[in-house]
Amino acid sequence: MAQEIADIFKAYDIRGLVDSQITPDFTFATGLAFARFLQQEREPATIVIGEDMRASSPGLADAFSAGVTSLGMDVIRIGLASTDMLYFASGKLGLPGAMFTASHNPAQYNGIKLCLSGARPVGKESGLLTIENFVRQGSPLQIRSIGVETERNMLEEYVDHLLNLVDLSEIRPLKIVVDAGNGMAGHTAPAIFSRLNCEMIPLYFELDGTFPNHEANPIEEKNLRDLQKAVLKHKADLGLAFDGDADRCFIVDEKANAINPSDLTALIAERELLKHPGSTIIYNLISSRAVLEVIEENGGVGLRSRVGHSYIKKMMADSKAIFGGEHSGHFYFDEFWRADSGALAALHAIAALGESKKSMSAILKPYQRYVLSGEINSKVSDAAAASELVEASYINEKGVTIDHLDGLTVNGDTWWFNLRPSNTEPLLRLNVEAKTTARMEKIRDEVLALIRG
Repeated sequence: MAQEIADIFKAYDIRGLVDSQITPDFTFATGLAFARFLQQEREPATIVIGEDMRASSPGLADAFSAGVTSLGMDVIRIGLASTDMLYFASGKLGLPGAMFTASHNPAQYNGIKLCLSGARPVGKESGLLTIENFVRQGSPLQIRSIGVETERNMLEEYVDHLLNLVDLSEIRPLKIVVDAGNGMAGHTAPAIFSRLNCEMIPLYFELDGTFPNHEANPIEEKNLRDLQKAVLKHKADLGLAFDGDADRCFIVDEKANAINPSDLTALIAERELLKHPGSTIIYNLISSRAVLEVIEENGGVGLRSRVGHSYIKKMMADSKAIFGGEHSGHFYFDEFWRADSGALAALHAIAALGESKKSMSAILKPYQRYVLSGEINSKVSDAAAASELVEASYINEKGVTIDHLDGLTVNGDTWWFNLRPSNTEPLLRLNVEAKTTARMEKIRDEVLALIRG
């Protein structure tokens, strides 16, 4: 049982197979443990709970709520929500939160994303380990009174807040295809787009946790094909693809080209620096070099982060950064309680397009300065030994610098690569970038040959 609990508690959230790992008994115990942790942290005594469209989510959320109220704390259920809508509720109400979702994972999974009041992250290094230990121990029930569960619909308040952060009042008419992947964007996008000067063409808006059309994971190119076809068919100005819980957004330009998330990071960074000159912006270490160049060209200060939302959110708080972008399609905004919001990133892209007479491809072209390999995974028996072998082969090269912020990063004059181990699998993840395709492929093939023997 101890090992099973360890498998469910990940670096940033709780996730596992429904019925065998994630059960109502487990979520009841986790509700108790989270309430106990919040008491220890002197957090407010009310928890906001949201849930995605998976068939198992309501029952698991019911059991969690029962665990929370058994310890005398209150619950506000906001019902169907995207993860960023739960973060909005946590920030707006100043309360800790729990979101029932397994994000882009297949239908047989579910899980919980937890946060403190003000949408502050709860990860392995910021409370999740304590909650895991409480679940193992079994939280002692010291019932003084049973907490109260109430309901509140926050969808319109959430949309109001988003539209208060990005001015879309004077954009030109746009035609936009939105692929919700049968996930939570099917719930939130209609409420947002009904307020915009846009014709929205919906793809897979039916809420269906079995994901009958394709996985709700737009970082995989195969899951963008239907969106790309629809953009060309409808002669749309832009395509948007959301993951299952709609906290990540990927964009497709008018030519149906999938846009690198680093390009969107650079675009939003430039827009935010116009509003807040001289500010700090976070980018993670597998983002394109172009991101830092754009930040500095626009008078900002760029800070490099390791991969993972809890690290970026902490760095944002410590540095008072206004924005953070991750290459995985997560975008974080100081004005959104430093939480990530796919919808807010999408609204920035729409605003940039709607304020300009240019196409999306023309707007993004200045940020496309390098060639990226994309993330390449290699199964290895000893990740540390493979990384040491790669480091040894580059360490004496002239003009090369090496750091270990997150795995191994090797920087050359017009190229770099990062090699980092997976948190959950026996994999090494390689990202390479260079000024030319030939140079990128040469570095990529050299490193892969070393890793794979």
